[in-house]
Amino acid sequence: MSGPLDGIRVIDLTSVVMGPYASSVLADYGADVIKVEPPAGDVMRKSGPMRSADMGHFYLSLGRNKRSVVLDLKQDEGREVLLRLVRDADVLVYNIRPQAMARLGLGYEALQVLNPRLVYAGAYGFSQKGPYAARPAYDDLIQGMCGIPWLAQRAGADKPRYAPMVLVDRMAGLQLCTAITSALVYRDRTGRGQRVDVPMFEGMLSVVLGEHLAGEQFVPPVGPSGYQRSLARDRRPYRTRDGYICVLVYNDKHWRSFFAAIGQPQSFETDARFASQNQRLTHIDHVYGWLGEVLATRTTDEWLRVFEQADIPAARLYSIDDIVADEHVQATGFIQTVQHPTEGELRITAIPTEWSESVPENRRPAPVLGEHTREVLLEFGYADGDIAAMQARGVLGAHPSIPNKETT
Repeated sequence: MSGPLDGIRVIDLTSVVMGPYASSVLADYGADVIKVEPPAGDVMRKSGPMRSADMGHFYLSLGRNKRSVVLDLKQDEGREVLLRLVRDADVLVYNIRPQAMARLGLGYEALQVLNPRLVYAGAYGFSQKGPYAARPAYDDLIQGMCGIPWLAQRAGADKPRYAPMVLVDRMAGLQLCTAITSALVYRDRTGRGQRVDVPMFEGMLSVVLGEHLAGEQFVPPVGPSGYQRSLARDRRPYRTRDGYICVLVYNDKHWRSFFAAIGQPQSFETDARFASQNQRLTHIDHVYGWLGEVLATRTTDEWLRVFEQADIPAARLYSIDDIVADEHVQATGFIQTVQHPTEGELRITAIPTEWSESVPENRRPAPVLGEHTREVLLEFGYADGDIAAMQARGVLGAHPSIPNKETT
């Protein structure tokens, strides 16, 4: 047994980031994820930097612990192969629009008859109950529609900008993963599979509005929208005399300790703007602006010593290189060096959870395109001759072996 989902078989029809990120978590936790790719492969295989064609850095992180099968689902014979896989699967996950799945003959109603225990999980842009149901969606679009660039500008950015990471795809991917595992628990209790829809827009709205609906949560409103602390213009890494520091002087205990550390113990009692959590929120621009002025008077190391003694949460501002070199990251082995069969030496992140039982493992590297087509089809009862004939007809792509590629 390797991971809590050992024995769960997932047919993964997803591409780009949201779906593959969800299925990568399932795969890390032990599920047998069979990634069904079109003949051209997942688009993220093409995203550099890379050493070999179709093995881009994004794909290498999203594809680990999965098996790659190439099927042309535009051909009837390719769809028949997929249906054979689905009969013995626990989960089918996809992230194209449901209308497209129905046109392929892969809608929920058809597959539920074929496998009543199947968890049929779809992830796409918008709830199918509203007028945006058929719209295409990507991370940047959903960030914009959820107000993230607008919030960034309201918080002090010179212009609206997206979060500098694929934020929505990964948040929605985690919601998709949670929904799938919850549906599996329900199935094990009742014997019944079900359809699960995870829309990006509504999923990300639950994150943003949970924080920023604020006064508009009440009917009638008791204040404006927007959580004051998150939107404070000086809520940022603070400049010190020689760099930057991240610090959260947050509760009453922290503020008392901070004023004592800088030799102004009376200020907590005499300045009403600091006297309570609600007063600090009301005057947040003053509070954070004043804090920034104070922090600029000493070096980062000096402040880190002060905050450690005062038991106030603080940390250095890291770059990506700093993260890789960090002593804690190195001590825990979170960033590991592995040997990939075709891509040579790679850095990968460890599975970011720790278990006393059913410990997940990195079982296999991200596969080359079609690496496991023959292996998987043999498991499902196809004969070698049938596999070769389908490959000759372009129904599937089967990589005969892992080539020895020189890195470039």
